[in-house]
Amino acid sequence: WDEDFTFGNTNPGAFANHPLLGDSDHKLACCDQWNVLYDLYNKTPRALEMFGRRLRTLMDDMMETMHGARGIGLAAPQVGVSKRVVVIDVAFEDEKPKPIRMANPEILHASIELRDHEEASPNLPGVSAKISRPRAVTVRFLNENGMIDRRDFVGLWATSVQHQIDHLNGKMYFDHLSRVKRDMLLKKAKKLK
Repeated sequence: WDEDFTFGNTNPGAFANHPLLGDSDHKLACCDQWNVLYDLYNKTPRALEMFGRRLRTLMDDMMETMHGARGIGLAAPQVGVSKRVVVIDVAFEDEKPKPIRMANPEILHASIELRDHEEASPNLPGVSAKISRPRAVTVRFLNENGMIDRRDFVGLWATSVQHQIDHLNGKMYFDHLSRVKRDMLLKKAKKLK
């Protein structure tokens, strides 16, 4: 992997029988990306008030699905779960995984300096775009133990966490593009459907 790594396509993975999804006929976002895109825009999850075993299981399942798809981040709304939960792991192939599980993440500080990365999403397979985001961010969140944590992220880690928090706020990476570029990207994605 390199700094311009983009998310790949994904598959239903560990969510087929997830306890938070009940006995629904749930499929991962890319399997029906247009419905999920609609849901991402129209259902902004509220902050979590309780933290327990089921949430840890959700985080673990999301991490497993993300790693299985060779992704570097995943937000709960991408898999149809309306929770403010994010998982990221930007460890390179030759490195030991460095997974971070977050509930209720919020950006406290962002650098003035911007950095470009090629971004994509399993919700919109086959397309990507170069997006400028702050090079570094400080994020406060509840970790996998339900404790308040605060971390600084730089480079691709910062890009990934901002990308995932966008999903929690009803945004996609292409919302950072001009209207013309966004429309062209969406038109191309629809042709690939």
